[in-house]
Amino acid sequence: MEGNLIPSLLILVGPKHSGKTSTGKALASLISGIFIDLDDEIARRSGTAPRELFRQGESVFRNAELEAAKGLLEFINMNHEADDTKPYIIATGGGIVDNGEAMSLLKQGGLIIYLEITSQTAWKRILHSAERTGELPPFLKTEDPEKTHRSLHERRALLYKDMADLIIDAEQEPPEARAREILHQLTHKMP
Repeated sequence: MEGNLIPSLLILVGPKHSGKTSTGKALASLISGIFIDLDDEIARRSGTAPRELFRQGESVFRNAELEAAKGLLEFINMNHEADDTKPYIIATGGGIVDNGEAMSLLKQGGLIIYLEITSQTAWKRILHSAERTGELPPFLKTEDPEKTHRSLHERRALLYKDMADLIIDAEQEPPEARAREILHQLTHKMP
């Protein structure tokens, strides 16, 4: 496969538990790319876990998210100027679409791939994760977490669809199958 068919930066977006990290790692392996998780970058730069930053206030978290996105894009652009031709794959957090400035930067810098799942699937996965960790994510600590989630999911889904260059069904597929579908769409459907 010709490397020039693959954009230099692929950005995975979608709701919490849509498989952005696992798909990103599978895609990086498939195309010999470099995978970066934006939440890990936020933690590295701030010295604080994203969940803890969110507890300090959504604006605190969104600012850290924006700074991490800016820093990553600068790093990637610098490496590509230095003849590093490997594609980068970034997995974002589930709410990045609510960070207009960060989303705009990422959209200008790369190809946006939306991993789409239903609200019901996302909720089941969130509950499963909460059973393991003992708590819901901070943004769902409301009077009616399921209703809050559904409302957020539906609103964000419209924004993600509007921003996406590619939409991938992430309901049942394992990460490797999603990665192959992304590659198929990139090599057969992109100009």
